[in-house]
This record gives sequence, C-alpha cells and structure tokens, in this order.
Amino acid sequence: MKQGISVGLVGAGLQGWRRARALSDADGDRLVAVADVDLSAAERLAGQFGCRATERWQEVVEDPNAAAVLICTPPHLHTEMITAAVKLGKHVLCEKPLTHNLEAAKVVLSDAHRSGLTVKCGFNYRHHPGLHQAHAWVTEERIGDLMNIRCRHGIGGRPGYENEWRSQAEISGGGQLMDQGLHILDLFRWFLGDFVTASGLVCTSFWPIAPLEDNVFALLSTEGGQVASLHASWTQWRNLFSFEVYGRDGYISVDGLGGSYGTERVTLGKRAFLEPFREEITEFRGEDRSWLEEWQEFVSAIRSGHEPLGSGCDGLEAQILAGAIYESAKAGKVIRVAAGCSATASAVNEPS
Repeated sequence: MKQGISVGLVGAGLQGWRRARALSDADGDRLVAVADVDLSAAERLAGQFGCRATERWQEVVEDPNAAAVLICTPPHLHTEMITAAVKLGKHVLCEKPLTHNLEAAKVVLSDAHRSGLTVKCGFNYRHHPGLHQAHAWVTEERIGDLMNIRCRHGIGGRPGYENEWRSQAEISGGGQLMDQGLHILDLFRWFLGDFVTASGLVCTSFWPIAPLEDNVFALLSTEGGQVASLHASWTQWRNLFSFEVYGRDGYISVDGLGGSYGTERVTLGKRAFLEPFREEITEFRGEDRSWLEEWQEFVSAIRSGHEPLGSGCDGLEAQILAGAIYESAKAGKVIRVAAGCSATASAVNEPS
C-alpha cells in the first residue's frame, strides 16, 4: 500500500459522509479529524472512520497531522475556511460554490498557487462515467467541431424543501442556479471553454423562497459563436439529467446520473442525412463512483503538482458565469462575462 495523505474534514452532514466514505475507499488516505457545530454529528462520523471529533473547525484546519482539508459546510462559511487552510499550508477540496466573495477567492487562489498548494472545487459531475466518456469523444473529435450544448437538470423536491439551508439567501448565495446549475456551468466550460456573453431568466414558480429562484433559464455564447443552453429546476417533480452535445459531424447525449435520475447512459450518433440512424449506446450500472474518482484525481494533483480537474479557478469561473446570468435576469439584457482566472481554466483540448 502506498503512503496516503492525512485529511481533516469540516462538516459532518450528508456531503461530509459522502466524502469520508470516498476517502476511506482510497489507497492509504485517512481522516484524522472532523468538525461540526453539532458535536454529536461529528462524533458519529468520527466513530465510523476512526478519527477525533470537535465542534470547532479551526481545530481541524490547524491540525498539524492534516495535509489537506475537506470543506463540506454550507457556502457562507467557505471563504474564511479556505483562506485559513491555505495560510496554514493545507491543500483544499471545497464543495461548490467556492465562496460568496469572488475577490477574496481570487486572492486565496493566487496565494495557493504561489505556495504550491492544490485548491479544488467539488465538481464530481466531471467524474461521472457518461460525462467522462462524452468528453473523451469530443477530445477525439468524434463529432467534429462543436456547435452547441443543451442541458436540462432538475429535481422533484420534498416536503419542507423551502425550510432547508439552500433556500436561505444569506447562506446559499442563490437558488437553483447556485445549486445544480453551477455543476452545469462547469460542464459547459469543460466542453466549450470560456464564454463571453450570458443572458438569463430566473423565476420563483412554486417554492416560497423569494428572492431565490426555483427555476433558471440561460443562454451562453463563446467568442466563436458556440451556444450553451441551460434549464435547471427545483420543480421538475421527477429527477432529470439530460446533457446533449452537438457537433458538425454528429451528436452525444448523456442521460441519467444513476439512482433516482435513472441509469446513466451515453449515446454517440453521427450526422447521416440519407442513412438510417445508428447510435452507439453505453449504460453504466452499479454504485456512483464519481466521489471516489474525484478524490483520487485530487490526490494525484497534489502529488504531481498539476491543476486538478475542476480546479479552484474552475469554481471561480463558474461563479462568475452565474453572476452574469443573475445580472442579465435583473437588467433584462445580454451581459458581457467578466474575466476571471481563465489562464488556468479547463478547455475541451486539455488532457483529463
């Protein structure tokens, strides 16, 4: 067994458990401490994974045995925690959205880069097998130059959804666009690169969560005129994931994410005006391994010094896009997307 890394975890909720399980399945990596404001929650997780528990996140970040920190708390806490971890020389994997303060994020990412630290945003969708295969086909130019992407993604909600932290603006920083929508904005950038314009509409159709949105519709365009279309919804009523990529020579679709979203499958088809349609379809069954795959890629980035897939800069760029969509919805016009840290952003021709 190779020498693993020791990790501190902040947040013992659902996401903390997911990350802890993935880490425990990795080769040699281990949790050394977990923190949660609910000490009993921290103690339950610590008991399962054999580490110490505390209710103070600072104790985890300051732990000399922790080389990396996992941040799985509500978003309004992220900025302070990432900043503290980087100052103490820790690598960081933080759930999205990366921060509420974009300027602070730019500073901490710059500090991490100068210090040789790896900062990653939690974008596990990049590690779903259907999306990973779709990206590989695009990289191989199986469907030629890309023209547009269309994505629909939504959930059915549950009783009391309006009372959860995601529906509190001061905590979440936004509605469905900052929830599932941010994953999609990251995927759009992974496939098409940077965008230069954004337009959007947001609405609060069902859940009593105004000023937050339960539906968002957006159009993005690149400098070369490629277009990405998004509809993310908390009123889908039946969970849905549909991601379609169209090129000059064919198309790729990814449907389902496993579990309540249905079996994940990826389809490759070619443009053939006068021939019968022929499609190559692959279905992926079994448990969701995206969390483990993401963790292993993060550790690989730490060891090799390469930018992780779904880096801190990718997280910042996705938030800049989200901000442009919100601005467009408020102003009622197309918005020019502000520059972020695109020099280190992922593009479709980047090796994965």
